[in-house]
Amino acid sequence: MGAQPFTSPVEDSVPKVGEGEKAIAVGENLEFQRKWWRFERVVWAVFLVILVCDVMGLLGRGWLAKAKATTPELTLDYERVARAGTPSVMTLTFGDGAIHEGKIRVYVSDSVVKPLGAQRIAPQPAMSMVGDGGITYTFDASRAPAVVQIALEPSFPGVHDFTVKVEGDQEIDGKVLVVP
Repeated sequence: MGAQPFTSPVEDSVPKVGEGEKAIAVGENLEFQRKWWRFERVVWAVFLVILVCDVMGLLGRGWLAKAKATTPELTLDYERVARAGTPSVMTLTFGDGAIHEGKIRVYVSDSVVKPLGAQRIAPQPAMSMVGDGGITYTFDASRAPAVVQIALEPSFPGVHDFTVKVEGDQEIDGKVLVVP
């Protein structure tokens, strides 16, 4: 026996817009649409958080990225969040007690030179001495405030610890987060 032909018309359950042959199937699924709208709101909220973090400096070069550490004879200004391959400056401001016999001696750990990529130091030190896991710079100074700037350009991402110490004063330990 042969197959029986269908005699009832096929009905489409997809909603249509328009009449007759010009009707267009819109394929609406309200449950999926609500889920999509919820997903979009979450994505927009994440974008907003990233934008606010960037403007405030959490991703580098902003208000929250700047740090200041102070001892009686040294004020250290630096960026706690830096970007790899992007220049930044570490500024050391010395007080009167840091000057001994017309000279300032400051110890800077190797991590400032290597991972944080010290490019140059201004003014140039009168003398540099390598040892004890870092470099001791000697600067000629007549009176305070004396300022030294170290130009940095970190080479790779990560958290980098450093130490800076003025002779006869307590050391400053800091961390710099380098982001890609």
